[in-house]
Amino acid sequence: MLKQAGDWVELGGTDEQKPAKDGTVEAWGRSESNPVGGWYGPKKGLRGRFGVYIPPLMEELGLCELEHNPRNNRMRAK
Repeated sequence: MLKQAGDWVELGGTDEQKPAKDGTVEAWGRSESNPVGGWYGPKKGLRGRFGVYIPPLMEELGLCELEHNPRNNRMRAK
């Protein structure tokens, strides 16, 4: 998804009960077009915030660049 975007993508992390902003990493994590086929969480109530928790892990693994601002962070593929 990040490679297809080709540039910075907003993280858009939000709780499961709130709708995710279109075009964000969070929206992709919830989309039926992602490799898991939709929600990525194992259990209702424990899902959400994909755009908050996964990007730092990807950055540590050297898979992406990540902004570190107080708000509205973005990421892109390396």
